[in-house]
Amino acid sequence: MADDWAVLAEQLVKRFGDRRVVDGIDLAVPRGAIYGVLGPNGAGKTTTLRTLLGIVEPDGGRRVVLGHEAPREASDRIGYLPEERGLYPSMKARDAIAFMGALRGLDRRTGRTRAAEMMEAAGLGHAVDEKIKKLSKGMAQLVQLLGSVVHRPDLLVLDEPFSGLDPVNQEKLEALILAERDRGATVLFSTHIMAHAERVCDRLAIIAGGKRRFEGTVDEARGTLPSRVRYLPTRPDPAIAALLPHDTVPDGPGWRFELPPEGIERTLVTLIERGHGIAGLSIERPGLHDAFVRIVGRAAAEGEVA
Repeated sequence: MADDWAVLAEQLVKRFGDRRVVDGIDLAVPRGAIYGVLGPNGAGKTTTLRTLLGIVEPDGGRRVVLGHEAPREASDRIGYLPEERGLYPSMKARDAIAFMGALRGLDRRTGRTRAAEMMEAAGLGHAVDEKIKKLSKGMAQLVQLLGSVVHRPDLLVLDEPFSGLDPVNQEKLEALILAERDRGATVLFSTHIMAHAERVCDRLAIIAGGKRRFEGTVDEARGTLPSRVRYLPTRPDPAIAALLPHDTVPDGPGWRFELPPEGIERTLVTLIERGHGIAGLSIERPGLHDAFVRIVGRAAAEGEVA
């Protein structure tokens, strides 16, 4: 049922000329979850978000946002941070946040009070009455983000929110996203930076060439690749390679290979029986970045990434 999801898209299509920028995408964003839309530049992430929000109309398929098939009917319950940032440079930070809340139906007085409280919590309390043009790029971006949540939306949509932020402000943004989820909001954001998605996402979709290539949890994405084993013998011996799996490659003084489906135990027993010791052994799970590169790389190899 559509009511089970904050955002639902079925076979969503958006064309620009002869090009399908969004090509039959399915998404199901659970209520109260942090959901990432991942993909390389030009994958169709921004167009997908704009189509979901009703900023542009789809050429095919269906979308339901907070129970509405016409997303703009739910606009007062949505907070949106577009990829293109924009604030009035002569407006004070607190007033800019309150103004953005007023556009979503929040009264100005409440907006100014919340703005001051939120800026204080974000470490920007000293800048409540500073004009936007006097703020650093990172501070101004955080102010715009606070303006997107000041009305306490049920759905927060962020398009490449980490772009241009220094590590300190990236950490603040991650904390705010988690706080919004804990408040009960659903957070939907796009990014091409895997580290942020790996830390905060409950579920994610990987898009390439306008198509959805993967949907699931971070662990499920990482599970699309096998773990890797690093083995260091007690003494070098080229003959060891013949006792290891076929995909083994040298790794400094040791060896690296994929973890066999049956596990590592049989290989270790063989090594020990043949008189080869074990100076070091580690099993490394692939990261989200590795899974992303494999999934997107496969699509690119098929000629489907613009």
